Amino acid sequence: MFHDDAGNAKPERVPIYQKMTLTIREAAEYSNIGINKIDAMLKQPGCPFVLYIGTRKLVKRKEFENYISGKVVI
Repeated sequence: MFHDDAGNAKPERVPIYQKMTLTIREAAEYSNIGINKIDAMLKQPGCPFVLYIGTRKLVKRKEFENYISGKVVI
């Protein structure tokens, strides 16, 4: 936590490039790939960068980066 000028406590935001996992929205912002496309990619069998927390889907950032860097077309 840090405090703003008025002394209010604010949670510190971790930059996307330092996070282990990303939400679909964060992954879309980070990669410039649409939310619907990322969601479809996460639903593919054997997707190497999906992490399920219950029914919630997260994107493993490093695996996502490696996957994207090896592709010419998505």
